[in-house]
Amino acid sequence: MSALAVEAVAISKRFGAFTALADVSMKVAPASVHALLGENGAGKSTLVKCLLGYYRADEGSFLIDGREEIIGRPADADRLGLGMVYQHFTLVPAMTVAENLVMSRAAVPAVIDWGRELAALEAFMARMPFRVKLTAEVGTLAAGERQKTEILKQLYLQRRFLVLDEPTSVLTPQEADEMLSLVQGLAHGGSISVLIITHKLKEVARFADDVTVLRRGRFAGRGATARLGAAELTAMMIGEPQVPASLQRRGAPMAAERLRVRALRTAGDAGRPGLAIDTLSVFPREIVGIAGVSGNGQKDLAEVLGGQRIAESGEVIVAGETYTATRAEAQARGVRVLPEEPLRNGCVPRMSVSDNLNLRSFDRDAAGAPRLWLDGAAMAERARRMIAGYGVRAPSREVPIGVLSGGNVQRCVLARELDGEVQLLIVANPCFGLDVKAVAEVRARIMAARNGGAAVLLISEDLDEILELADRIVVMHDGRIVHQTPAAGADAQTIGAHMLGSH
Repeated sequence: MSALAVEAVAISKRFGAFTALADVSMKVAPASVHALLGENGAGKSTLVKCLLGYYRADEGSFLIDGREEIIGRPADADRLGLGMVYQHFTLVPAMTVAENLVMSRAAVPAVIDWGRELAALEAFMARMPFRVKLTAEVGTLAAGERQKTEILKQLYLQRRFLVLDEPTSVLTPQEADEMLSLVQGLAHGGSISVLIITHKLKEVARFADDVTVLRRGRFAGRGATARLGAAELTAMMIGEPQVPASLQRRGAPMAAERLRVRALRTAGDAGRPGLAIDTLSVFPREIVGIAGVSGNGQKDLAEVLGGQRIAESGEVIVAGETYTATRAEAQARGVRVLPEEPLRNGCVPRMSVSDNLNLRSFDRDAAGAPRLWLDGAAMAERARRMIAGYGVRAPSREVPIGVLSGGNVQRCVLARELDGEVQLLIVANPCFGLDVKAVAEVRARIMAARNGGAAVLLISEDLDEILELADRIVVMHDGRIVHQTPAAGADAQTIGAHMLGSH
């Protein structure tokens, strides 16, 4: 196997009247790691789908090792040695590593000689720079091992050019460093060329050789990462210099706790253990960050606090009183929730932007007292104020919220949840899938709520986000709290070891 040179030349792709790509070019040198950057909607996914045969480019061409190739379907990309490792794992959890590898082939015999296949796989593994146990069920592997298996599958299929889509989004710092170092070693060793789609500029600076930036479907810039810093890349992505959002902490946490979770237990879910949290507290003017590998109970905790999951035992106390997450309790005590996947969990997609912005307050008058009829004028004015204040981009406040981009849905939900007096704010993966500008805005709003006196529980799978925002960090593993530390001076490697349960 030898690495491929891949070049996109003047690629354009239209969907009806919408132009997703306009005259975009990109050149990935053989045996290199190349980063593809851009905000959401910049055209990164469309370009990659054209390269891999899922879309047919309307104009332009692809050169593979200097030769123009027609890539009209995924089979053409397979034949040329082009492959992709997706952000969400595609392996079958109930099958072993060996079974996943064998069944991934285009041609699988009707009767499989497993003795022969295992011998061939052992020989294949002996040539690889990293190993995964062939007989292990994929569902039992840690996230880092699954990511390795996804890469091994592509190498097993003799791919010589790999696209990695957000490859470290569910990995701990140790797993991310190890995986990217291995990929970089494979590329620089001449086995493969790599194209990484990512939003983590620190990883780009450390592991990528070159970068191409797209903005609004057009080429925005390229260069060697050694000569491009985060400020230059951000300016290319958003078309203007990034104005740093204020993340300055003001005031120390107050003495009286706003949230206490005590002896909380929930049922297990899909083979995973339930929650077993003995104690957890959050104080006013404090952000407590919950770190953990996906699937270790963080989502369950957010659902209990948001009233979407029933606890078997234990107690949640807000402002000194038992809290069961009813709407009346949330309104009375100023509890607000920004859920994961807000369009699915925090909105009614077919209802208008205006109606979604008013979901928390439509049945209350200006003084907060219950009302018996809707005040359309007041609702429209409240929606107008929130849209302007949070920079929501929508064709009209009357369009269904489901037609908005992810960043604008997030702005809407954040505007609604931070409207009025907020005492306790619970946020889950608030910046997942958002572009650079939206991330800065959301984080600044969370910090402003904290500085304004709210107690904030931040649940995030992005450890960099937690280290940036939190006053105190709590690590969850297998539904339990296994480590706590002040954020100031916290060591990412130590936190990562606790996330893996290996400390």
